[in-house]
Amino acid sequence: MTVTENLSSALELDKVESHLHPEGSFDLADHAVPTGREEIWRFTPLKRLRGLHADAPLGGSFFSADLTVPEGVEAAVVDSADAGRGVSGLVPWDRIAARTWDAAARTLTVRIPKELVADQPVYVDVKGTATSADDEATASHVVITAEPFSQATVVLRFTGSMTLADNVEIVVGDGAQLTVVSIDDWADDAVHVGHRHVRVGRDASFKHVDVTFGGSVVRHDTTAEYAGAGGSVDMLGLYFADAGQHIEHRLFVDHTAPNTKSNVVYKGALQGEGARTVWIGNVLIRKVAEGIETYEENRNLVLTDGCQADSVPNLEIETGEIAGAGHASATGRFDDNQLFYLRSRGVSEKEARRLVVHGFFNDLIRHINVPELEESLFATVEAELAKNVLAEA
Repeated sequence: MTVTENLSSALELDKVESHLHPEGSFDLADHAVPTGREEIWRFTPLKRLRGLHADAPLGGSFFSADLTVPEGVEAAVVDSADAGRGVSGLVPWDRIAARTWDAAARTLTVRIPKELVADQPVYVDVKGTATSADDEATASHVVITAEPFSQATVVLRFTGSMTLADNVEIVVGDGAQLTVVSIDDWADDAVHVGHRHVRVGRDASFKHVDVTFGGSVVRHDTTAEYAGAGGSVDMLGLYFADAGQHIEHRLFVDHTAPNTKSNVVYKGALQGEGARTVWIGNVLIRKVAEGIETYEENRNLVLTDGCQADSVPNLEIETGEIAGAGHASATGRFDDNQLFYLRSRGVSEKEARRLVVHGFFNDLIRHINVPELEESLFATVEAELAKNVLAEA
């Protein structure tokens, strides 16, 4: 064997598929306890995760769950061994995801049958009932399947107080159209670490709307891959961090098929001392993914002093035969020109600030296309503003 062949073999053995996303494993031993120096953990306050990243028990049941299911849609809670877990291609990519996989004894399954057009959203309401940070954490698993040519919206709502680690698998069949809305409106002391993975079929469309308002620490990892050409993914996010809150969104879109599309737009606002947000956007365009189109964008509005917003967009491109790829990121304060324009027309400072923030979020909220949710979210934005910005004004 030549030196060149030896070198090639060595490189192949140590080959990393993507520098943007760690390789997954179901074996917990393959996931060391993070120290905070690792790239995927360097922004996360590990000491505030209540041991989810280490060995804290995950057998708690401090919550209640209510399901509202429209006619034709099937939903059930079954033993995890019978739930078809792994159908999305999810392989735990960090220690918490692997621990959750092992610990979740029961799985919620939601199935939209072939060609069904659901006339109402599926609602999954989870309310945490923990009374102390010492109450045992909970592991949960959800599998959502939209069979070919079906259309539906699934809404996951989280309220109350608890420590939760969950894995959510989503499969969008060929030609299907699925929207999944996740709303974290936790009490201020909740901790939620979520992993969501979607596989999008040929000519299928998937929209994910991730809304985060409450919680002490909320960290969401959302990943997408394609099972066929022509698939489309929209990832929209809205978050509002108050004093002391840590909200972190990490996204990875893996273009594994040609002529696929992805569009990522996340917007966040921060107010109060110690408010912290993190947004990591990762897109990998593989050699086979010719003709794809992708764009990712993150905007942050800093409303008061003492806040910190980290925004890191990334692109990894293995082929030049693409329709387009780009990203944008911006963090700033109130636009003085916008405020001056409104004030010069007789609008009070308080009302001007309120209008600017609502305008900042308006286009994202309107993309949800569930009127009762949109009105609720506008009201929540108003309540968040009343805590700090409007009170000071």
